[in-house]
Amino acid sequence: AALSPARNLVLRRFADLVSMTTTHDFEATSEKFSLAQLLEVRVRTRNALHAIAERITPGMVEEDATAMARDLLGTMEMRKGWHRVIVRFGVNTTKDFAATSEPEVTLGENDIFFIDIGPNYQGCEGDAGETFVFGNNPEHHRIKRDVRELWDEVRDVWFQDGKTGIELYDYATRATEARGWKLNLDLSGHRLSDFPHKAIYDGPLATVDFHPSPNLWVLEMAIVDPQGAFGAFYEDLLLPDQSFPSE
Repeated sequence: AALSPARNLVLRRFADLVSMTTTHDFEATSEKFSLAQLLEVRVRTRNALHAIAERITPGMVEEDATAMARDLLGTMEMRKGWHRVIVRFGVNTTKDFAATSEPEVTLGENDIFFIDIGPNYQGCEGDAGETFVFGNNPEHHRIKRDVRELWDEVRDVWFQDGKTGIELYDYATRATEARGWKLNLDLSGHRLSDFPHKAIYDGPLATVDFHPSPNLWVLEMAIVDPQGAFGAFYEDLLLPDQSFPSE
């Protein structure tokens, strides 16, 4: 089957880097890397994301919610991030990672939003993203459910079948379309490690042609409805055990 324009764009963007870098280079870490610290920061990051979500209510303006999120992360010693704090309301949930939100979008009583934070805590990177819904719009609830189910499904394919990063996102594209949504390949996974992971590899998981090792890669799922009215997002580190200590 022909590659989509989005897939071709992603592949062209990083083709030279992929061709010049070995698998070992992609998965390198510095001497200061600590798996125990990475897992601790994973928990801290998820807890921070949920603390932010608990403070978001209908009637808030997206810019105010983002400022609140930054302030709250500051109280947790997580204000400094390896990427900016992202809070997207409503139609802005369809945006690419680097895109600017439509200004002054207010969260409605029946609405959808997601949060994406990437703090740098004591020299170690965290990353968490999740979707939340207010009200009873069935399509909002369906896309929130589907993005997590898609993430779990693709994660299991990674863990059980030994697929490459390219194969994982090819699978994700088909699985997303089967559910009636569209996969946003602008958000297609990345490395995570001691700061900065970009010194090792700055490309997406979706372009690597080897089986990604555990504890080093973030799997991202970003899906949108075909009409572009709303979307959903979920991400987490790929691990042998995805559970959290509190669960």
